[in-house]
Amino acid sequence: MFVRRIAVVGTGYVGLTTGACLASLGHRVVCADVDATKVERLSRGEVDILEPRLAELVAEGLASGRLTFVLGASAAVADAEVVFLCVPTPMGVGGIADLQAVESVVDETRDLLPSGCVIVNKSTVPVGTSVRTAELLRRDDVAVVSNPEFLREGSAVHDFLNPDRIVVGCDQQDAAERVAALYARLGAPTVLTDAASAEMVKYAANCFLAMKLSYVNAVAELCERLGANITDVTEGMGYDKRIGQAFLNPGPGWGGSCLPKDTHAMLQVADAADFEFRLLRATIDTNERQRQRMVEKVRLAVTGKRGGSLSHVRLGLLGLTFKAGTDDLRDSPALAVAALLKQAGADLVGYDPALTGGTDLGSVSVVDDPYQAAKDVDGLVVLTEWPDFRSLDWARLAETVRQPVVVDTRNLLDPDVIRRAGFTCTSLGR
Repeated sequence: MFVRRIAVVGTGYVGLTTGACLASLGHRVVCADVDATKVERLSRGEVDILEPRLAELVAEGLASGRLTFVLGASAAVADAEVVFLCVPTPMGVGGIADLQAVESVVDETRDLLPSGCVIVNKSTVPVGTSVRTAELLRRDDVAVVSNPEFLREGSAVHDFLNPDRIVVGCDQQDAAERVAALYARLGAPTVLTDAASAEMVKYAANCFLAMKLSYVNAVAELCERLGANITDVTEGMGYDKRIGQAFLNPGPGWGGSCLPKDTHAMLQVADAADFEFRLLRATIDTNERQRQRMVEKVRLAVTGKRGGSLSHVRLGLLGLTFKAGTDDLRDSPALAVAALLKQAGADLVGYDPALTGGTDLGSVSVVDDPYQAAKDVDGLVVLTEWPDFRSLDWARLAETVRQPVVVDTRNLLDPDVIRRAGFTCTSLGR
């Protein structure tokens, strides 16, 4: 394998994982960030992101000399053969991705890039960004490649080193092959295509996953009305190889750093192409409705009647991050449901294994202990699928709460165990 000199601009989930993993594959990697304090901490091996194996890979990279951290993109690209752009592309006005960070890096490094190097868009960007990047560069001797990431928070390192596929898009075959070769040791199927198609792959994949989640949430509601069991239904569906087991768990709605912004960005792309993407719009609408449906489930379980008042009702929330295994709160469905409960008048206290007590979440008072979150509450609501919650002493919790009611919006708990502990348990699709 050829060892490449690689620059990675941005040290968030994608950038730091990309840099650390490429270094572990034997490449020499320089990671750049605009935050001086962050660069100093990373240079000492201090990783603030909650991600299994990431801190270990950073430490190994630093010890081997294959991984270094510098302040600013300019300091990273001087002798780079490949430059990965891993900067934030948040949802902008109207839902389209905000490319200011990408354009800023291009502007900063335009005259510093070595002739013959390759710029790689790793950030999730709209179709056409590679063309736009090339126009901003104004460098015929620098190729622009799209290489979308498919990393799940909580398993990003695993996903990088064990990919389902590598997608590389560029109209210059040599540049595409050079980027694909960086991953050669992983032995993954590789899709070499044009830049627009590679950019579309990322959006199409995430929007499909969002549709799958909205679909199963709708089926769960139908199961409740018809007396079917969603757990058995999805098991029966999942054995079909055309469907698969993944993303078939009902919940309080999808969220996180990717699906919300990518679905809205795809809608904007469709609108710009004069295409009415009704299926995707229905997916988003279903997701918004799901959050309100969780509030109604809590209302019925706690008050005993539909439309019952939640004014001054005290609720203990178990799980606040958008998914288990991460400390990320961005577009968390748990917080979206919490906001609606607060709006309905409820008093909220919450616990999450990834958060410390006193974390300022506005509508929720965060505590360090799940039993403290249950003290004198009128009901417990499971909002994030942390496995820790299954092993709680539910008999002890029953003695702590004011009213032994659990609303399990993740179907995480064993209803029989919960009921034997003295709770009334409400779940989804059962």
